[in-house]
Amino acid sequence: MSFSPKIKSNYKPKRLAIKLNAKGEQFVLKGHPWVFSNNITKINNDAKSGDLAIIFSKNKNRVIGLGLYDAKSPIRIKMLHSSHDKAEINAAFFQNKIEVAFNKRQPLLKTNTNSYRLLFGENDGFPGLIADVYASVLVVKIYSEIWLPYLESIIPSLQQTSGVETVVIRLSRSLETSKAHQLKNGEVVFGTLENEVVQFVEHGVNFSANVIKGHKTGYFLDHRANRKQVGEWSKGKTVLDVFSYAGGFSVHALANGAKEVTSLDISKQALEIALENGKLNRYSGRHKTISGDAFVELKNLIKSKMTFDVVVIDPPSFAKQASEIDLAKKKYAQLADLGEQLTAKNGLLVLASCSSRVLSEEFLEINNQTLASSNRHFKVVLKTQHDTDHPISFPEGAYLKCGYYRFLD
Repeated sequence: MSFSPKIKSNYKPKRLAIKLNAKGEQFVLKGHPWVFSNNITKINNDAKSGDLAIIFSKNKNRVIGLGLYDAKSPIRIKMLHSSHDKAEINAAFFQNKIEVAFNKRQPLLKTNTNSYRLLFGENDGFPGLIADVYASVLVVKIYSEIWLPYLESIIPSLQQTSGVETVVIRLSRSLETSKAHQLKNGEVVFGTLENEVVQFVEHGVNFSANVIKGHKTGYFLDHRANRKQVGEWSKGKTVLDVFSYAGGFSVHALANGAKEVTSLDISKQALEIALENGKLNRYSGRHKTISGDAFVELKNLIKSKMTFDVVVIDPPSFAKQASEIDLAKKKYAQLADLGEQLTAKNGLLVLASCSSRVLSEEFLEINNQTLASSNRHFKVVLKTQHDTDHPISFPEGAYLKCGYYRFLD
């Protein structure tokens, strides 16, 4: 099998000499992966996306870091290397980073799991690049043109390190319309793909992901540990999975012996996938679905005096920009309130957020204040972040937070 010639780029990156202001220099010296345009004081006039940015210190004229120049982003330089040591940015450099990332995932791969995030963007030294493995299929999602000149060396290295049989490219919306490449979103660039729906295993539970049309790379792997935990605490219980998407929490609950599981999502198509994912496993409980706006449907369930032993509320990001933060916080408080009313006596309420702009401390405090105002006694039994294949190397890299609340009455 050979790699598609489309991963080759006609553009040969240049080397850019760059100087930063004091604030930008401090960010680089501290190992932060982003340099914003307003931190750059000197740069070549003909800089293009993908060029190698060599950052010199302001006074001593020594190299303090290397990155890739991104002409189309306010984060103008995505850092690859921040050190006093010299590094050559070549195939061997990327291969070493990929091997380091792969070795970090080994404890997870020793469990009954064959799906994992091999590269988590900036956190693994690949800003704007995600690589997820689903059984024998690798899905590489590219968010920036900076990677186009380097795919020819990176993709074979990812394939060889992971041992997959198929590689699929997924493109961000901005890259889909870019004229800097010949790639198409969902294109197979190595091996063959008989079915765009790929089956995989997560801690012994069977799932599927549409690697061509599904969200992101086809599935959300970051909640894996939380899904396993909810499953273990769902035996013999009634469970409500809100914003269920493809049924991650629902299916783990069913596979672990839940009595009845209700998946709630606005997308009927996602609920159909949730039902199909359930059927990939043996279970004896009942799997129900509700299609509709979560806020409306939760209020309807409350009016019907329904309660559940386990309630999981895992919404999409409510704050994709700074102007949305206040509204996001109000929505989280509202969901905590609705969730409390739907959680049965001695039940478990699991509240999650993937809004990176709402900090973990803020989110957990919103939950605590809202639940405290309900006059029900509860205790926080667990606070979690992403699973281990989503390592955090800088503050903004931590987006997922989850609180488990056990009611004592």
